[in-house]
Amino acid sequence: MEKLKIAGGYPLKGTVRISGAKNSAVALIPATILADSPVTIEGLPDISDVEILKGLLEEIGGTVQFTNNDMTVDPSAMISMPLPNGKVKKLRASYYLMGAMLGRFKKAVIGLPGGCHLGPRPIDQHIKGFEALGAKVTNEQGAIYLRADELVGARIYLDVVSVGATINIMLAAVRAKGRTVIENAAKEPEIIDVATLLTNMGAKIKGAGTDVIRIEGVDELHGCRHTIIPDRIEAGTYLILGAAVGEGILIDNIIPQHLESLIAKLREMGVPIETKDDQAFVGKASAFKPVDVKTLVYPGFPTDLQQPLTSLLTKAEGTSMVTDTIYSARFKHIDELRRMNANIKVEGRSAIISGPVKLQGAKVKASDLRAGAALVIAGLIAEGVTEITGVDHIDRGYSHLVEKLNGLGATIWRESLTKEEIDQMKNA
Repeated sequence: MEKLKIAGGYPLKGTVRISGAKNSAVALIPATILADSPVTIEGLPDISDVEILKGLLEEIGGTVQFTNNDMTVDPSAMISMPLPNGKVKKLRASYYLMGAMLGRFKKAVIGLPGGCHLGPRPIDQHIKGFEALGAKVTNEQGAIYLRADELVGARIYLDVVSVGATINIMLAAVRAKGRTVIENAAKEPEIIDVATLLTNMGAKIKGAGTDVIRIEGVDELHGCRHTIIPDRIEAGTYLILGAAVGEGILIDNIIPQHLESLIAKLREMGVPIETKDDQAFVGKASAFKPVDVKTLVYPGFPTDLQQPLTSLLTKAEGTSMVTDTIYSARFKHIDELRRMNANIKVEGRSAIISGPVKLQGAKVKASDLRAGAALVIAGLIAEGVTEITGVDHIDRGYSHLVEKLNGLGATIWRESLTKEEIDQMKNA
């Protein structure tokens, strides 16, 4: 186990290249199960979630090659082997194995997913979709059992806009008989990315990126090559840290349209940002104005970026408010920021940030992936050395973070945890 150490207060400058989208990768890789010949996904991020999914596909008989960020999956010998525990418990998005295996084998046994602990994130809408397609779904000893004699297209209305449920129902429906219509579907770019892969495999999907998706089932899907989209959350994280400590940072390999809500808020704060076709340049702000932010489903402000933005708002002159309408438990980073001298209080679903304050280096813990990103940004801002444990969370979503930041001029490094520190974490 490792910890990150950051010597803060150094200005950053240069160019950073954004990796492939984590939230696409964790759905694209399970989608390969649905094909009958090899599928290659180009540009995957080098993160732990991708490695875990690679191992899961190999467990069920897939042949997987992963080199230079390109993964080729031969699913022809896969079998519907139960995956009740083990690697499934290590990531939230393991639930995409349900839709993919149900779509191909008409049955699956998948352990309840793990990942970041962000409060209740039920999979009831996923199950509602599977049942509408004809599957019987039961929860037995901590695993979800899915069984169907056949899958038949249906009209499915999602009670809650859910990226996971939208994608999972798509995966199950592409090989079902007849037409499936998903209403109140999520519109995130990652959904379009998955639909593009499935279409390249031979699926018939219309409306991805809108709130109504129509799918005509096909008997079989074939292999193809697909290039993943850039990670808009990683890009957003670097936009925020560029605003916080940058003296001119060029962020390469992005889709600016995916970041419009964040860029608008940063400009409102006084951050100069110029965008081109696949790049954004973040200049140095002379001062930061306070802003109010409310997270919403896409194309609104992403819940995944409210935690990193909170760190930047400690530099704003006045009072800002961040309200998270998506995940009620996404303020676990606030106590850690307070250890670093932040003036923040939480009221219900809102964090109220008063600034500016001078952050001080401290020993802090990342409770989840984006909380980790927030603490990294705070460490870059702070005076002195910040020590972050819970690095495994950060490694789930940020490819080569230390190398990328050091390439911009940061002083950040990894150290192994001592036995005493590991024992303290276990007993905490």
